[in-house]
Parts: sequence; C-alpha cells; structure tokens
Amino acid sequence: MRRLMRPALPFLRSALLALPVAALALSAAPAHAQSASFDGNQKAAIEKIVRDYLMEHPEVILQAVDAMQERQKTAEAEQARKALTENKQELLRNPADPVIGNPQGDVTVVEFFDYQCGYCKAVQADTQSLIKGDSKLRFVLKEFPILGPASLVASKAALASRGQGKYVEFHNALMAQRGQLDEAVIMRLAKSVGLDTDRLKKDMESPDVLKVIAANQALAEKLNIRGTPAFVFGDELVPGAIKLDDMKRLTDAARAKG
Repeated sequence: MRRLMRPALPFLRSALLALPVAALALSAAPAHAQSASFDGNQKAAIEKIVRDYLMEHPEVILQAVDAMQERQKTAEAEQARKALTENKQELLRNPADPVIGNPQGDVTVVEFFDYQCGYCKAVQADTQSLIKGDSKLRFVLKEFPILGPASLVASKAALASRGQGKYVEFHNALMAQRGQLDEAVIMRLAKSVGLDTDRLKKDMESPDVLKVIAANQALAEKLNIRGTPAFVFGDELVPGAIKLDDMKRLTDAARAKG
C-alpha cells in the first residue's frame, strides 16, 4: 500500500491544501449531486487515504497552515499598501500634524504613538538618532492616544503646546517620563519645559486639538493600525517597535523608491 501511494503524493499534497475549499463546496452542493459523484464505499476509501497520509505525514498540516498564513500576510501587506496610497496626502501632508527633522526633507517617515506606550518610549532614542543622523529626513508625529484617559490628556496637552512653541520639548519630556501618567504629572512636565499651564489647559479643549486626534484615529482605522508604535516608511507600514538599523534600511528603501 505504501508503494502504491507514493506516486500519488504530489497530487495528494495539492489536494490537502485545497481540502477546506473542497469541503465547503461539498457542503454547499445538493445532497443528490454528492451522492451521484461518490458512493459510500468510494467516500470511505477517499477518507481512509487522506487519513492514512496525514497520519504518516502530519507535517503537511503545518505546511498548509504556514502557506495559508503566508498568503494572508501577503494579502494584508497589499491591502496596507493600497490604503497608504489612497490616504497619502492625509498621512504625509496634514498641516495639523507636528513635523520634526527637516520639513523640506526628501523622504518622510510617520510614527503613530501613545505617550503611555512602553514600546514607543523604548524606540524613542532610536528615532531621535535616525532624525539627527539624516539631514534630509522629514518625520511626522501622529498623536494616537489609545491606552486610556491619561493618554488622551497627554496628547491634547502636547498638541496644545504648539501654541506656545514648545511641542518638541514637551513631547520629549513626555516620552522620557517613566511610570503612569496622570494630569498632575503631565502638568508638572509641561511646567518643567517652560509652558504656561493655565493657558495650556485652556488650549487643550480647542476644537482644533480634538480634530487632530479624531483625524488620526480615523486614519489609523483606514490603515488597520491597532497598536503603537506603528511606522510608515514610504509605501510600507511597519507595526511595532523596530531597531535603528531597520529604521535606516527602511528609510533608505523609501528614499530609493522616491
């Protein structure tokens, strides 16, 4: 039996990868059509062949799962690229977004972040090194408070600080803060960088500030961004924390593509 089965293994491997589709087709087909195709003995024989093969080669199941996941990953990457293209202007050139680095740079990197995100804080030094080491880099900061009420307060305060010309200093102070944020900590940090906290509290409730955050949340939804940090290098969306070397490689690739 084993010798007889071997010539058919490539066929069976392909058939196994198609089993979910075949199962759906069989379940959707009328009962009389199924019965016309295979009688009971034939069905039993096919089931036994498949079962015997899987018992002897269980790795095929893992290979099928890996193949399915790879196809899904490829499809998601393509969808992300399409979404980035469709929302390019809002992503890269929204005048309401803070920009650091070279405002006239030849390549733009975007970061969605939250001031209470430990991973965002962990990559902060690398993003700063990237910006300082590349005089032609334009870096867009997307305030994306998703980790609770304190995150929202911090983002509102940071955006409001632009009215006093202190965004970069305040942003860096918030990112350097370790431990939980609350309004008292946020205001203490604001004061430490020279902000008028009474004015800041008033400016935080400006419709313009709230509009920026709402726009970032809507854009993240379109791009299927569910966590922080999330970076965009050209036409590539990169979720999660990455190292400086990867940032440089992705920046160079985006620059090469123009």
